[in-house]
Amino acid sequence: MEKRKFNTGIGLTALGSFWWGVIGVIYFKYISFAGSIEVVIHRCVWTSVFLIITTFYFSKWNIFFEIIQNKKNIIYLFFSSLLIFINWATWIYALGTEKIIDASFGYFIMPILSVFLGYIFYGEKINKRRGLSILLVLLSILFLLFKSFHSIPWVGIIVAISWGFYNLLRKKVNVDTDVGLLIESLFILPFALFAFFLLFKNNLNIYSFNDPSLMFILMLAGPMTVIPLFLYVRGVELCGLGPTGMIFYITPTFQFLLGFFYYDEAFSLDKSLSFILIWIAVIIYLKDLYENN
Repeated sequence: MEKRKFNTGIGLTALGSFWWGVIGVIYFKYISFAGSIEVVIHRCVWTSVFLIITTFYFSKWNIFFEIIQNKKNIIYLFFSSLLIFINWATWIYALGTEKIIDASFGYFIMPILSVFLGYIFYGEKINKRRGLSILLVLLSILFLLFKSFHSIPWVGIIVAISWGFYNLLRKKVNVDTDVGLLIESLFILPFALFAFFLLFKNNLNIYSFNDPSLMFILMLAGPMTVIPLFLYVRGVELCGLGPTGMIFYITPTFQFLLGFFYYDEAFSLDKSLSFILIWIAVIIYLKDLYENN
């Protein structure tokens, strides 16, 4: 029974990671014709709508109201909502400006960055291998900085930092992932709706009630955000953080492969050398995860 549970968790995590790394990339790249601003708006609005529906379906409103009665939770979730918005906006900008490879850089270093942040803010211990991984990540960034300020994959670094600090804040709030994300999305929703109104008012919108098929495609931004999250989190619950931490690397690997082979993004020699350092860091980190789990 335990083995079946573990295998199910591995399968769900792998599917969630594959969704982020392939399906999500293809979908958000496809709708990038709407412009980064409108795509971000749709992602915020329809994620809120989809989570409201799932909260009704799973009967979690009692959990929702318990969370919002705690002022400390509300403060943490407000700031985490800003971080998740920065992460979403940066990721969508990367897709619309042919920077998928740069964004994958961020997702490669994000788990290692989280280890570093855990050490700084929570006093979590770092063994030699994880310390070496962190050092290699810093060296790869310094190498690019030394070569050229403009060669640094700023998109990837913003993605990694925003997601790393987001996870750091969410550790402070012990809430269900989906309900926490609902509260975060509700913080963002008024601003997204106001921006949506301004687009309509100035005739800058792609979304149109006269084109139902286009409406449906853009509304999919909600489930495209939430479904892989559900899959990944459920996988973590079934098989633990260690195995899922390794499987997560499916995401940036496929992002990199799609950016390089399918979308023909430029990949300079300097960046390739930097990525080699990152991949060595990842291998060391994964070896440590494997041996400790």
